[in-house]
Amino acid sequence: MSISSRALVAATVAVIGLVPAAAPALAQQSPQQGIEYAPTMLVLDASGSMLAPDPSGGTKMDAAKNAVRSFVAAAPSAAEVGLTVYGTSTGSSDAEQAAGCQDVAVLQPAGTIDKPALTAAADRIVPRGYTPIGTSLRAAAAALPQEGPRSIVLVSDGQDTCAPPDPCDVARELSAQGNEIVVHAIGFGVDDPSRAQLTCIAQSTGGTYTDAVDGKTLEQVLPRVSAAALRTYAAVGTPITGTPGYRDAPVVTPGQYLDVLERKKPRYYAVDVPEGATAYFTGTVSFPRTKDSLSSVDRLDLRVYGADGQDCRTEEKELATRSGDGVALTVGSIWKGAAEPGAGGPDADACQGGGRYYFALEWGAASDSAPAQLPVELSVGVEPAVTDPGPGAAPAAVEFTAPDGPTTPVVGGGSFNVAAGLPGTGRYTDTVQRGEFVFYRVKLDWGQGLAYRVRFGETPERGSEYTSNIATTLYNPYRAELDSDTMAYTGSEQLLPSHDQAIATAPTRYLNREASDPQVAGQAMAGWYYIAVKLSPTEKVAPVPIELEVDITGEPEPGPSYAGTTASDGTFGGDSGPLASGNSSDQPDGTAEGISTVVGIAVGIVAVVLIVAVALVVFVTRRRSR
Repeated sequence: MSISSRALVAATVAVIGLVPAAAPALAQQSPQQGIEYAPTMLVLDASGSMLAPDPSGGTKMDAAKNAVRSFVAAAPSAAEVGLTVYGTSTGSSDAEQAAGCQDVAVLQPAGTIDKPALTAAADRIVPRGYTPIGTSLRAAAAALPQEGPRSIVLVSDGQDTCAPPDPCDVARELSAQGNEIVVHAIGFGVDDPSRAQLTCIAQSTGGTYTDAVDGKTLEQVLPRVSAAALRTYAAVGTPITGTPGYRDAPVVTPGQYLDVLERKKPRYYAVDVPEGATAYFTGTVSFPRTKDSLSSVDRLDLRVYGADGQDCRTEEKELATRSGDGVALTVGSIWKGAAEPGAGGPDADACQGGGRYYFALEWGAASDSAPAQLPVELSVGVEPAVTDPGPGAAPAAVEFTAPDGPTTPVVGGGSFNVAAGLPGTGRYTDTVQRGEFVFYRVKLDWGQGLAYRVRFGETPERGSEYTSNIATTLYNPYRAELDSDTMAYTGSEQLLPSHDQAIATAPTRYLNREASDPQVAGQAMAGWYYIAVKLSPTEKVAPVPIELEVDITGEPEPGPSYAGTTASDGTFGGDSGPLASGNSSDQPDGTAEGISTVVGIAVGIVAVVLIVAVALVVFVTRRRSR
């Protein structure tokens, strides 16, 4: 048995999460195959003070309506967005206070976004009355789905004028109930007491607070904050139920599946692997963000068994500390036993040659703060036997050449399934919130290599109190981690990787899988390669602009020849499989559906105030044994 291990050491500061819980509640699991977003309710202040002039022209209410229009125009068509308003039905006299403090209306439910209806509802708002923020938060929460990640984006120009209920107490109430509701608050030209109250609301739920000094700032900030509220990890796949033992394990074919993992209870799945073929099996879990993530440690284990449950002595382990930061953890195996001839003897033959193999996935170590069970995505692939493997292995990483030319704004996705496609060599910009784990993808053909680096831009707020851990991770087409780098970030520009010119692959060749270096062995198929960017939470919340410099090297070359077919397009049951040739015409356009480039606007206009920061060291250890 040989063992290889890698430790990821990260310095970070944070005690709360900043975006919605990363994994949906179990009751919301479904076979939906499209993009999923966290249902989000916009809560707009329509109190009498919104009639005040805005420094950028018109009234504050005019500016708020313009901001809503900008967000609605930019929102993905699959997003679930509603609109709640307070202060529209009464005046602000003392005699009207009792009624005014109950003056909350849900103008649009949080269903699949109806852009014309949502815009029209906002346009009809006439500000008049009181500011019942606490009551409006309860009403917005009640109008959202009652399970799974949900978000509220609150825009207010002042303090609650109706307490009780105190809005900060309401936020704590929502958080204490474990409702997975995150409130992002925007202070629209507010004073210090109002800013403190709105900050408390956001902090109590693990959300963000952002200042908007005038209408033009609000028009830029609202789409960005709302887009972050929508961006969350949504586990998807065809529902399946693994079994406690191998005998009754469901037989799965290439594709993506969705199951539920419980603590320290293995789940078995069976895969029929033809003679000479290669099997791929990967499990992905995204952990919910928790307030006590400092002590959260979780591990996924994967083992392979052959005929009659014979242990094939192949084990993969992925361990993550600080998993409560919302870490997406993957454990994957490439199984080549069916491509190896039997060596004689029942034990050896049970794990060699074609036949039925069993993959056991287990949540082997669970943190106290993690829920009792979590959704898990299963990616299954079967690559046909080859008749000609093609060019020899290419163990050397490609050289990186920094791309020039203009930048292209993109919006990263919250999961592998909705990763933003980067169409080729170039420079791409995004804005990452503290606490986000964001995905991008690049398609490589046979013979091509990828080299990239991530530049974390400077923010107006800098210093040790803004310290976060930044990280980037590269995954192969079956989601196994290839390489990563991490360091501390305090608001000054930083570049990852910090000690190399770039994170780089070797040219993708079938025979790379025979390399002794497990990193090179994982670069043995063409297809989608995934780039993840992480920005850990911190109580001093300053969103960070990033730039990805991506360099695709090499001309497409002939890949391997497969028995009975000329390609391996169906390895994973869809277009996520490897390419057969140099056809890259199906690459995405570099943007996530429907999200405007406004989310890439520089964040120099954003001033963010929260309370405390603490330093820590994060270890993410990857261990493999065979």
